[in-house]
Amino acid sequence: MMITSAVIFDLDGVLTDTAEFHFIAWQAIANKLDITFDREDNEKLKGVDRENSLKYILAKGNLVVSTTEFELLLKEKNDQYLTLIDEVNPSHLFDGVLNCFTVLKKSNVKIGLASASKNASLVITKLGIEHLFDFIGDAASVANSKPAPDIFLSVAHGLKVSPKNCIGVEDAVAGVSAIKSANMFAVGIGDSKVLTQADLVFPSMSEFDFKRVETAFLLSAT
Repeated sequence: MMITSAVIFDLDGVLTDTAEFHFIAWQAIANKLDITFDREDNEKLKGVDRENSLKYILAKGNLVVSTTEFELLLKEKNDQYLTLIDEVNPSHLFDGVLNCFTVLKKSNVKIGLASASKNASLVITKLGIEHLFDFIGDAASVANSKPAPDIFLSVAHGLKVSPKNCIGVEDAVAGVSAIKSANMFAVGIGDSKVLTQADLVFPSMSEFDFKRVETAFLLSAT
């Protein structure tokens, strides 16, 4: 029988929201390169790692840079982002997250983190929830970023759990695609009209209902 052994969460847009900080930092880089970068562009980068985000911006401006300049731009963006998130604290945690984690712990369900951000560990430390995770994925250690399943499979391996017994939680289309490609049950946080690949969608973490998730998960296996 299928059982829920682990729930693996994305970070940005699921547990907290540092998207605005990413937007400010990427827009500064784009402006420096004389490339237009707006909020619609930023939405497209949800769940996308740093290298591919920069590639998107450069492609939009039909600009080619050297490997050295590419690395310098990545560092400049990350330095600005780190400055912006310096004020992140537990109050920035989305409503419903702690209640959700409490329910999972009581149900003996492992908790994993699968974020495309290489700063994920820093952010969850600032949020004060690092001790609640059984395994934290390292985006820098996987070969392919979302929508490839690598990070979710890596976390499942770290948790010592079969992917088929995992539930993934994401707010981005690329992230949901990654969960499905990892052969996991996908829960979306956001708009069901956007997250069409998700098996179940909640508007926000405050409405996340683990009993409903688990029921849908078990039914999906029958």
